[in-house]
Amino acid sequence: MSKCNNAVAMEVMNMLKHRSLFLSAALLLTVAPLLSAADDARWLVPRSGVASTDLKIVWQFNLPLADSESLDQLLVFGNRLCALSSRNYLSCLNRNDGNVMFSSSIAPAGLPLAGLEPYKGVLMTAVGSKLVEINADLGAEKTSTHIACSAICPVVRNDSLYYLACTDNRIHALKADNKVQQFEAAAENGSRITAVLADQEFVVFATEPGNIICISPDRPYKLWQFDAPDAGRLVHDAHSIYFACRDTSIYRLEMSSGRLVWKYQTSAILDSAPQPGNKVVYQHVPDAGLIALDKETGKLLWQLADGIGLLAESGDKAFLVTKAGLLVAMDNAKAKQLYSIDIGRSVKYATNAIDSRIYIADAKGRLACLQPAQ
Repeated sequence: MSKCNNAVAMEVMNMLKHRSLFLSAALLLTVAPLLSAADDARWLVPRSGVASTDLKIVWQFNLPLADSESLDQLLVFGNRLCALSSRNYLSCLNRNDGNVMFSSSIAPAGLPLAGLEPYKGVLMTAVGSKLVEINADLGAEKTSTHIACSAICPVVRNDSLYYLACTDNRIHALKADNKVQQFEAAAENGSRITAVLADQEFVVFATEPGNIICISPDRPYKLWQFDAPDAGRLVHDAHSIYFACRDTSIYRLEMSSGRLVWKYQTSAILDSAPQPGNKVVYQHVPDAGLIALDKETGKLLWQLADGIGLLAESGDKAFLVTKAGLLVAMDNAKAKQLYSIDIGRSVKYATNAIDSRIYIADAKGRLACLQPAQ
């Protein structure tokens, strides 16, 4: 009788064991997709979204933004990625691994900054009537210098001088070592200055009527002038200057002479600067998307409807972002779209001209780095 009971007990135990395994398997099949979905929800770009591409997620960092705070600017600077919030809070990360180098407030919340520009380990800005230098490794204010009047353009400099375009319609050139003014410069018509760039050999500025003026870096001596209607921000690339005008055209000038290399007319008034790449110049055209021009000839290569800007390049491949929140890979040589990934509508991005890494962020402060396979 005991043998019979034992056999029955064993059968019951086997049934329970098999049922337990069945329930475990069923539970796993039910929970696994939920766990996968929860994991994907943590990422700005879901891992499942990049699985069928040549991209990989290198790192993600969540910026400590308050409820009323948003991300205003992303800036690639050497091995750093700087993120500036609407409350003037600056976070600087090692852009290779996402580790925080520093986080600090660089100006009172609500106080406008005249840009944030890098130069050899220092971040420069103008806060009201002060020129401020910030150590890009520590986040500490390095110097703060009162200037004659408020700057209206981002601060630029070379090894010797700072150049500030101010409300008095003049360029103020200050010595880099002691911030003492060396000279002033202005357009002959006294018009408002809208953009400035500088290197060791030239200083070029644009005015509201559209004068592009090049002067010597150490004195107010005019080297050349090119007149274009209402030029926007100036972009220096190699030996050329690129800019977009409200006459609907994109211009490329030779830096040393001011000679027009090419001009391309678009279908709309342009409100953003061109983005030169290795072989291509990218330009956002309102209501038409992003266009790509051959850098040497200025001829149209392709047009991406809804495109707004360049993220990075890898050989002949360009990574772009659209207004609808898509990350698009485009083959420049074949003028062909390769794939796209949904990254969300509230996307902020940095244009990385150094290497192929892609930096994007959303309104929640999720900041991600992606990279194509080498």
